[in-house]
Amino acid sequence: MNKLKGVHHVTAITSSAEKIYEFFTYVLGVRLVKKTVNQDDIQTYHLFFADDVGGPGTDMTFFDFPGIPKGVHGTDEISKTSFRVPNDAALDYWLKRFNRLNIEHTGIKEQFGKKTLSFVDFDDQQYQLISDENNQGVASGIPWQNGPIPLEHAITGLGPVFVRVSNFDYFKAIMEEVLLFKEIDKDGSYHLFETGDGGNGAQVIVEYNAILPRARQGFGTVHHAAFRVEDRAEIDEWTKRMQSFRLPNSGYVERYYFGSLYTNVAPQILFEIATDGPGFMGDEPYETLGEKLSLPPFFESKREQIEKLVRPIDTVRSTKVFEKE
Repeated sequence: MNKLKGVHHVTAITSSAEKIYEFFTYVLGVRLVKKTVNQDDIQTYHLFFADDVGGPGTDMTFFDFPGIPKGVHGTDEISKTSFRVPNDAALDYWLKRFNRLNIEHTGIKEQFGKKTLSFVDFDDQQYQLISDENNQGVASGIPWQNGPIPLEHAITGLGPVFVRVSNFDYFKAIMEEVLLFKEIDKDGSYHLFETGDGGNGAQVIVEYNAILPRARQGFGTVHHAAFRVEDRAEIDEWTKRMQSFRLPNSGYVERYYFGSLYTNVAPQILFEIATDGPGFMGDEPYETLGEKLSLPPFFESKREQIEKLVRPIDTVRSTKVFEKE
């Protein structure tokens, strides 16, 4: 069977849909490509931030569950999300930008031969930028053409997903024997796993940590990470594979924008396998992606009810001109 192609998306939890929209749009310069609702909890927004055309492997998404408490970072969690930038010089740009905007960060560091810049948002959600300089493997996306960041420095897609676990041997077995990743490098307690064509867009960095208390999910933490396959037929193959290992899974789930398969690969670690298509441009034109409340066809009959449950958020950008710094 085909290996997973790379990272598809990462979904996290935010305390405020409005504030995360402002942060990604005006601080990170990442385009909102879909404003919809959580299909399993229709009172909750689901916002998708991605590259210029909403390509797979470029999007980070957010739920804003009403009344959820703040999460606590620890072990047994998807701990950090990476974003790719074109080269090392881009990190210098972002360091200056973060300093000017008072974004908390670690400074530029290096891990597994790549320069990185870790930072947090208002919820203490953990992120890093990673340089694509000398990177080989899965291609990245297209920077937001009309956003506020100069294109030569802009975010282009997702990089390695970080996972922190208390039982490394078990997790390594799941990654290699079930999900067909390969461990290719080690740096102290960090282990680098790779799939598909490899590179920044197809990697998971696993940290072994049995000292920290177990993480508690809430706003400021990641809900799940997803990995790419071509189509429904491949999801069905992965479903059979998980069943053969007696790994509990959801079976195929139709999400309209893509098809999905979910499985808990370890305590509190939820992975999804998602199809590359159909994508986000089937129900909105390119020029106004993410500006209206989009609902999949099977929810259109509930639009009036849903619009009463979720508060309006102004996400119109097609009428604005962003000055690039």
